Amino acid sequence: MKIYLDLAVKAALLGGEEILKVYNDESSDFGVEIKADNSPLTIADKMSNDIICKELKTSCLPILSEEIKSNPYNERKDWDSLWIVDPLDGTKEFIKRNGEFTVNIALVKNGTPILGVIYIPVKKILYFGAKNEGAYKIDNFSIKDFNGIGNLIKASDKMPCYNEERKFRVVASRSHLSPETEEFINKKKELYPDLEMVSVGSSIKICLVCEGSADVYPRFAPTMEWDTAAGDAIARSMGLSCTLTDETTPLNYNKENLLNPWFIIKK
Repeated sequence: MKIYLDLAVKAALLGGEEILKVYNDESSDFGVEIKADNSPLTIADKMSNDIICKELKTSCLPILSEEIKSNPYNERKDWDSLWIVDPLDGTKEFIKRNGEFTVNIALVKNGTPILGVIYIPVKKILYFGAKNEGAYKIDNFSIKDFNGIGNLIKASDKMPCYNEERKFRVVASRSHLSPETEEFINKKKELYPDLEMVSVGSSIKICLVCEGSADVYPRFAPTMEWDTAAGDAIARSMGLSCTLTDETTPLNYNKENLLNPWFIIKK
């Protein structure tokens, strides 16, 4: 597991470095294209995807990436282990230049995410977790600092890492706040009248619950498996709940239909 974790962390950091080359070029128009599902694609997505896949292929495990045409399900169903990758989660936030985008890499075994890495390139924040290894957050971290995760993590990096007293906090999407989500929040307000809502992009939402700075993330809008697998793995590695709206059934991965059902992640 630690070998796979080192590989995934290195790949995420390299992907983040490629993204920043484009993001920090003030003359760049990002080469924006519109995909068939009406979502944007930039040159940064492609550059990040290329270097991540190059690294992960050394594991000899198959890769399911947002930016690679998916293998037919009759092939994928026989994959007991695979990588699920979103090389740039939050492309809309990337285009807005608000920094709220991530690199997501997960290792999935028999439909269950067992290892996850999420990297926020602009803030240089790394989140990762693995089955039986716990979950961690490292600030101010980039590829130049990498020399194997085992040599770097400290007890203070382990999540949850926020213990401050605060109001009950719901985290929601900046770009996809659905009526159902608003209804969920309003019901929570009946229990927590002084509830706070935090809006943020990409898989950072899951990270905020994992680190302890938010209490619940309801997602009653479309997501794909590559949007959630890494965050789900991190959450599971620390015993958090990432379930369907029945708050019991866990999400499943490498499905025939890669669209996620609605879900809730909570402390």
